[in-house]
Amino acid sequence: MMMPSILLAAAVAGATPATPAHPCAAEARTQALMLLRFHNDGDNRATIDPASLRKIGTVASLVGKRRFDVLEIWGSVYKGEYRMRLIYANPAGMCVLMGQEILEHSDPY
Repeated sequence: MMMPSILLAAAVAGATPATPAHPCAAEARTQALMLLRFHNDGDNRATIDPASLRKIGTVASLVGKRRFDVLEIWGSVYKGEYRMRLIYANPAGMCVLMGQEILEHSDPY
């Protein structure tokens, strides 16, 4: 009967605590879907992968010494896959979208 206890202890020791969601995660999902639809002329087949949302770092502001959070999320339209990066300021708990980029994940050559 000692084996199940050892296995349970090993599983608990190996588990990593879940990282808390970014305060702007819900806003980023909404903005990413709007950006993807805009980029594809309003195509309703646009979908995002909410599980792919992650903070990938920060960037310095152009004015002052503040930093902005960069959130990355993946989406698709029909057969095309897209990587979107949304740049957010978070003053006083608000989510202020400061910039966005979208790149198609493909090889044109």
